[in-house]
Amino acid sequence: MIPRLRNASGFTLIEILVTLAISSVVMGGIYQVYNSNQRVYVTQLQVVEMQQNLRAALYYLTRDVRMAGYDRTDSDNFGIITASSNSIRFSKDTNEDGTLDNNEDITYSLYDAYGDGDNDLGRRVVTGNNQPVAENIDVIDFVYFDSNGSTPVANVDDIRSVQVTIVARSALDFNYTDTTVYRNDQGDLLLSAQNDNVRRRMLTARVQCRNMGL
Repeated sequence: MIPRLRNASGFTLIEILVTLAISSVVMGGIYQVYNSNQRVYVTQLQVVEMQQNLRAALYYLTRDVRMAGYDRTDSDNFGIITASSNSIRFSKDTNEDGTLDNNEDITYSLYDAYGDGDNDLGRRVVTGNNQPVAENIDVIDFVYFDSNGSTPVANVDDIRSVQVTIVARSALDFNYTDTTVYRNDQGDLLLSAQNDNVRRRMLTARVQCRNMGL
């Protein structure tokens, strides 16, 4: 005969249900923490990428503009050619031969490099096509100043410094809404509040055109 197990213990149905309920709450909390951390991580990656892109755009643009008018031979063939609020065209004697070559006539402006509907910062030489310098740039703004550095000017012959402002954008983030109004240092409206799910950053730099009569 099989002996009866008098002291056998186990879980009742109520105990199992309570354990499952507690486990569900704990697992739900763990998932919420993981999901929150994952969103923060992705957001930080997007912001870092956007800021690096913005800094790169400002670096390359200001480096080129700073050399506008460079003319070691005093040939008088180089300088700022056209200056508008959203583009700039200038020349510099890179090879120092006194002759304006095609690759020394440079234009910076925005264009859609990849056909995705988002503007990018482009650099173009006079006989070439736009080449992307930085992606996802919503705004580029130029303000030109005379030798006093305080009065905006329109005549290219009077330009001695250039204020450059760039607004870059990140990828979509449905947990964020951009309500910021973007203006340059003069208070001019660059971009109204878009109220969309895109993060943006703005940087401004003043470039002294050291070869333009300073």
